[in-house]
Amino acid sequence: MAEIDGARLVARCLKQQGVDELFGVVGIPVTGIAAAAASEGIRYIGTRHEQAAGYAAQAISYLKGRIGVCLVVSGPGMTNAISALGNAWANCWPMLLIGGSSNQALNHMGDFQAAPQVDLAKPFCKWVGQAERIDLIPRYIATAVRHSISGRPGPVYLDLPGDVIASSLEEDDLSYPQRVEAPPAPQVDPASIKAAVAALKSARQPLAIIGKGAAWAGAEEQVRRFIEETQMPFLPSPMGKGVVPDGHPLSVAAARSYALQNADLVFTIGARLNWIMHFGLPPRFREDLRVVQLDVAAEEIGSSVPSEAPLVGDAKVVMAQMVAELEESPWQIAADNPWRQALDKEKAAKQEATVPMLESDEVPMNYYRPLQEIQQLLPHDAIIVTEGASTMDISRQVLDNYEPRKRLDAGTWGTMGVGPGFAIAAQVANPDKRVIALEGDAAFGFDGLEVEVAVRHKLPITWIVFNNNGIGGGPSSLPEGASYPPNAFVPNARYDKVMEAFGGKGYHAETPQELRAALQASFDSGETTLINVTINPESKRRPQQFAWLTRG
Repeated sequence: MAEIDGARLVARCLKQQGVDELFGVVGIPVTGIAAAAASEGIRYIGTRHEQAAGYAAQAISYLKGRIGVCLVVSGPGMTNAISALGNAWANCWPMLLIGGSSNQALNHMGDFQAAPQVDLAKPFCKWVGQAERIDLIPRYIATAVRHSISGRPGPVYLDLPGDVIASSLEEDDLSYPQRVEAPPAPQVDPASIKAAVAALKSARQPLAIIGKGAAWAGAEEQVRRFIEETQMPFLPSPMGKGVVPDGHPLSVAAARSYALQNADLVFTIGARLNWIMHFGLPPRFREDLRVVQLDVAAEEIGSSVPSEAPLVGDAKVVMAQMVAELEESPWQIAADNPWRQALDKEKAAKQEATVPMLESDEVPMNYYRPLQEIQQLLPHDAIIVTEGASTMDISRQVLDNYEPRKRLDAGTWGTMGVGPGFAIAAQVANPDKRVIALEGDAAFGFDGLEVEVAVRHKLPITWIVFNNNGIGGGPSSLPEGASYPPNAFVPNARYDKVMEAFGGKGYHAETPQELRAALQASFDSGETTLINVTINPESKRRPQQFAWLTRG
């Protein structure tokens, strides 16, 4: 009879559960797991920092619709990944974090990198477990996957002591659970569908808000049919962009503030009325706002504003029910409806106000003109990863998404540093697609050395760093002996040289023409590249009616 050790057993169980990629940082006691994973047909991608591995694991979960896995060492290796756990928790994305830990036989004796890892993971996880024996590994991995992908998805944590990983047993003594399949997609009672449609029909100024929950559910066809059938204006959340193409005439993203302030009813489709949507409260919304709410989690219903027609179920299934109801009882908002006409007028005014910034030849460049250059060269199926306050926020206004799950950003937690891990996962999951990682210089600083991972794995990602010398913009120069302001970095840094240090291609652009040439060269090269783009430190968003964060 053949023996199997803990490391190979973990790898074999992951493969059984449909894991094709494993992200992590190896060391004691998990190096053997990574090696075994490679021999079992799992692609191991070693990152430079554990948080990047965690961000990559959750992004590939979201993009592929199957559990992504991150592998880290004990102690500080595991704690470095807690921010990734928190980000997956906030975004409601599945992810399995596997952490090696100290030997059980040396508990309470001061073993190497001993830490309360199970307790540390609990606040951000749907399920946490520690395999105290090797024979528990198959069942615990299956249990972790089941919890992670069921209901509202989220992260899970499995702790593997070093002596469990190193132990072995006869394979004949093992029992492997079946592969955990996607859970049944819940629909809602037909009476609830009729109530929701009746509420929408009764509204004078309805607005659909489409969130990344609809993207995760794969509900794009059903949501698009609903929008087309009703001709209802819609607003995507940042990562809900592309569920219905941004270029659709019913998109009111350009008139976001006006649409939110004046809608008398909002239909949230896999979107939460959290801080990103200003809690559904005044002054960003009407006092008498009505809400129809679709979410997979019952506890989300009415979390900020009461819902008069709750729909608790899978977005794809429920939106199919909504479309079926509309086929029996058609209803549509006419093109000459005053609400649609008012929105179109506001959209046109906002778009016209942005044109001078999009066409500006000023140097140093503002944010809008280089974004316009990028927009004009990107294919419609490109994956856009972006982070960094102004860089990220303004890019939403300029860079369009035409397909779902093609935009990844700082998300619900507003996490900076996610970009490199997200971009690596995006390119691994979509080897035939164009992937750009658009970074503010501050955001790039969190995990910028992950460009080496892309070079090593020959991932043709185009990094674009918008460099304004600091957090929110720093000085372009400092007098001799002057101290740096709290938000300032070394002026005029050349981030393209970081890429060149690892063997990738670096470009530097100070004008729109130089940027266009660098973009074309990057796209044509088929290599990992980074374009350092000089941005005027004084450049800001176009004037806004409200501050970006409205809490009351």
